[in-house]
Amino acid sequence: MKGQKGFTLIELMIVVAIIGILAAIALPAYQDYVAKSQIAAGLAEISGGVVAYEEGIQSGNRTVSPSASEIGLSSSTTRCDIKVGGSWTTTNGQTIVCTLKGNPTVTGATITLTRGTSGRWPCKVSGGQLSSNTKYLPSGCTY
Repeated sequence: MKGQKGFTLIELMIVVAIIGILAAIALPAYQDYVAKSQIAAGLAEISGGVVAYEEGIQSGNRTVSPSASEIGLSSSTTRCDIKVGGSWTTTNGQTIVCTLKGNPTVTGATITLTRGTSGRWPCKVSGGQLSSNTKYLPSGCTY
């Protein structure tokens, strides 16, 4: 008579336990990755507006505050709601703000680009459940 082939119940339980342990480690790391990528995507969505805003400031032929559409951005996307502040006629204080949507960790957080007197647009991230954790920050951004 041939011996039976297959796995015992104990062997199967050990495999399931190992998979459970790996999943418990991998899931938080994956959620962190998703949160970081959503912040980076939100920053990418509003970064394009900086060039158009600068062109409007430098040309000097505009007299009112711009809207998101005037600097080539949508007011709302799947990643964020975008608001633009400031005036074409000043040389600092203009803002482009993305209020993030998506992952619960980043929902409600804002990414703000604010023009300084030197013409630079530093990035600042705030709000949401980010709790000043630098692992979520895109390069060049601060809390």
